[in-house]
Amino acid sequence: MSYAEQDLLMISGIQHFSFCRRQWALIHIENQWQENLRTTEGNIIHERCHDEMLTEKRNELLVSRGMRVFSHTIGIAGQCDVVEFTKAEEGVVLAGRKGYWHVCPIEYKRGKQKDINADRLQLCCQALCLEEMLFCEIEKGFLYYNESRRREEIVFTKELRDETKNMLLEMHEYYKRGYTPKSKPKKGCKSCSLVEVCIPKLIKHTSVNSYLHDFLDKEEG
Repeated sequence: MSYAEQDLLMISGIQHFSFCRRQWALIHIENQWQENLRTTEGNIIHERCHDEMLTEKRNELLVSRGMRVFSHTIGIAGQCDVVEFTKAEEGVVLAGRKGYWHVCPIEYKRGKQKDINADRLQLCCQALCLEEMLFCEIEKGFLYYNESRRREEIVFTKELRDETKNMLLEMHEYYKRGYTPKSKPKKGCKSCSLVEVCIPKLIKHTSVNSYLHDFLDKEEG
């Protein structure tokens, strides 16, 4: 299967989708967005990485920032924060560069390492794009967390690749249908920038009318 240009989804969306399918739909289908401290901090971190004019060469290491990537096979497009190319005996050939290079994507995140796979799935998306574009296989990448200032090595196992591809299929199905799912209130809702748009408390009520009725009663009381 091959997706057309207009059907490519944002790579960063899989991180939203993994965290909360409703959050993803509000952002990527309904075009809703609100800033909070967490999103602002994340934007600052990524602004430092996404300087597309900056390519560093350090001995046998070539560092590319803000590299645009895509895959028509799995239907995604976006940017890598950093892609490191290391000189190797075998690997990919780069235009204007001699020899062969090993490819390693690196994603920068605010906060610290998470228990859920959201960030790992996003990094895996980048690797799948790079593999398709550069005709290579990428064994691993890294997540760098601003709070801990440490890299977490992520191996692109078959399990992680399958989870990524299956989630992307689900995202494309939602997007094609224009479907925004409901979501039960959970702990992470409080830190979500879209909590006022999503209004997760509505899920607890049988209808919007009953929610508004209760809300107005509280206001009058």
